[in-house]
Formats: sequence, structure tokens, C-alpha cells
Amino acid sequence: MATAGPPSGRLFVLSGPSGAGKTELMRVLKTREPQLHFCVTATTRKPRPGERDGADYFFYSEEEFLRLLDQRKLLEYARVPPDTGYCYGTPRDQVEPIIASGRDAFTQADVQGARSLRTLVPSAVLIFLKPPDVETLRRRLIGRAAEPAPEMRQRLENAQAELGRESEFDYSVVNADGALDEAVDQVRAIIREAHPRASDAAPKRARG
Repeated sequence: MATAGPPSGRLFVLSGPSGAGKTELMRVLKTREPQLHFCVTATTRKPRPGERDGADYFFYSEEEFLRLLDQRKLLEYARVPPDTGYCYGTPRDQVEPIIASGRDAFTQADVQGARSLRTLVPSAVLIFLKPPDVETLRRRLIGRAAEPAPEMRQRLENAQAELGRESEFDYSVVNADGALDEAVDQVRAIIREAHPRASDAAPKRARG
């Protein structure tokens, strides 16, 4: 008699507008959920101080990134902001073999990328991280001061538009100033709620 293979793992996708705090939440979550496989995103932007290739991101030139696309080595990708920004994508080998082995994978993607991942992995759990209000979002983006004013205005417009896509996600988590630990705990609770896997049909609830 044939035996069943290992159960498939779950893919958790963290998304939300720029300024929501996704990178910082991922950093803390890694220390508290070491059993998860945290996917490394591919990007064409340059490393920031302290970032390591292969650990924080896979850093590629535009030509190298497009080659990965041609070779179908990315599950999804997007330019952020659209048309003019850097490319970001989810490497296929960071997701498919992981969940096939029965492990859970956790990745970060932009809003459009999250939708693409849901199409490719229907059982994916989509988590929308957001600031408490638009003014907080604006202040966080301006506070970065990492881009010229025109690009910053475009990023803010894109971020505000992405806030309108919240209803497409399974869960929403608010990341208020000074309350990162609370947001991390809510994400951890979502991960726990996704198991056992037989509960997939149960209704999902918004948080925050």
C-alpha cells in the first residue's frame, strides 16, 4: 500500500504599503519563529548599510534579474514604484521545495505580488500590515528622506492606493508607533491559527 508523503507546509505572505514596517517586523519575527523558513527576496536595488547578500536580499543587476525571469526562476515580481522603480521578486526555490517538504515558509511581497502568490499557491495566507492612519504613513515615508521629492510623492501615492487593497487579504494587522511587539504577536497568532492544516476551510478574521 502506498504511503502518503509529508503534508504540505503553508506559505505566509506579509504585504502592505511602504512605511507599514514590514522589514522591521520580519526582523523581529525571525528571532521568535526560528522554525519558519524566511524567504529571501531578489531585488535590483543596491544593498543598504549592514545588509548582506543572500541573507537580507539577493542583490542582482537589472540584466541578471531579467535573466531570472526568462528562466522562470521567480514566482512573481514587481517594480516598486511601478515602471520606474527597482525590481523585487520571490525566487521559486525559496518557496516550492520548502512547502513541499512540509515546512512553513514566510515571505514579504508588495500588494500585487501577494495576489500573484495566492494564484500560484492557493493555500497561501495573506497578511496585510498597515499603519494606524494615513498621517502616520506619510510621516514615516517622509522621515526616511532616502529619495528625491518627486519619487517620494509617487511612493506616497502608491502607498495610499495600496491601503485600499486591504480587503483582498485574509488578515489585517496594525503596526502603530512603539507597538511593533504587539504587531509581531498578532502575526504569530495568525501562524498558530493556520494550523492544523485541516482548518483551511474555517473563516479568516481581520485583526487590529
